Amino acid sequence: MSRDHVQILLVEDSRSDAELTVDALRSAKVVNHVHCVSDGVEALEYLRDPNRGPRPELIVLDLNMPRMNGFEFLEVVKADPELFKIPIIVLTTSDAERDILRTYRERANCYISKPVDLPEFMAVVQQIGDFWLQIVKLPPSDGVPPR
Repeated sequence: MSRDHVQILLVEDSRSDAELTVDALRSAKVVNHVHCVSDGVEALEYLRDPNRGPRPELIVLDLNMPRMNGFEFLEVVKADPELFKIPIIVLTTSDAERDILRTYRERANCYISKPVDLPEFMAVVQQIGDFWLQIVKLPPSDGVPPR
């Protein structure tokens, strides 16, 4: 699968962080198919909308959001037989051990603390793109989940 054909759902309530993340993905040559939403409720609506087109192959998730936070979103998605196989990368400001442990308990695929330094943040997001979209074999976005 080509990197520019991967559907990415970015769940981030900070408009500036969302814009920076999209810019960093673009600079990593991921230019198409990044859909941004601002919280877990909006993300679930997007994922469950039959008119939305293909499901994302990758979700980048913030933890601290209004209405439905990242932990609640993880719990719902990973319990859903239609959505559980979508890899979820947590990209958040927290580096608290309890958040890291809870995130993995809720079956996130990885946890990354957002660097405060802008060049470092851009580099981290580019590395996410390189690793998850070039190296990792992602599950197909359609098909029947394993039993």
